[in-house]
Amino acid sequence: MGKVGPPLGIRGNGDCGLGGEEGQGGQGRILEEVSPLSPLNAQFPISKTQLLLHLVPIIGFFPSLWTLYRGQGSREQLAISRLSITLALTWLLGYLLLATGAATSDFFPLRLFILNSFLTSGYFLVSVWLILRLMQGKSGRLPGFSNLAERVLGKYLS
Repeated sequence: MGKVGPPLGIRGNGDCGLGGEEGQGGQGRILEEVSPLSPLNAQFPISKTQLLLHLVPIIGFFPSLWTLYRGQGSREQLAISRLSITLALTWLLGYLLLATGAATSDFFPLRLFILNSFLTSGYFLVSVWLILRLMQGKSGRLPGFSNLAERVLGKYLS
């Protein structure tokens, strides 16, 4: 009979007796991290990429809403979903109010359109900043918006 190797995506270096059978040749195995492209990770999707998808401006609103509607996911995924929905709805409300004000105003429509572009740029920059923070392994919370999202959306969608 041939020797059975380790499962896919897990390699051992034989340095240590952790997890190995010392009576059968003495080669223990140290488990190393599985690469994101290995077949083992195809069965278990990476939650970090799902979190990043939730923070994509405008598009991330829909998977976030679906996650909160189902009520399934980790605590961090639910918090990111609430934050994403709060940011998107805040942006949409501000955008519509400023666009309506600019369309009906006789005195300063240009100023309202400029404010509208600043609001949109801010929404996109905050979303990109949160994506970068998550990629670095830091918290994906915003001090004012995360608390608002927990209070408002925590009641209705969780």
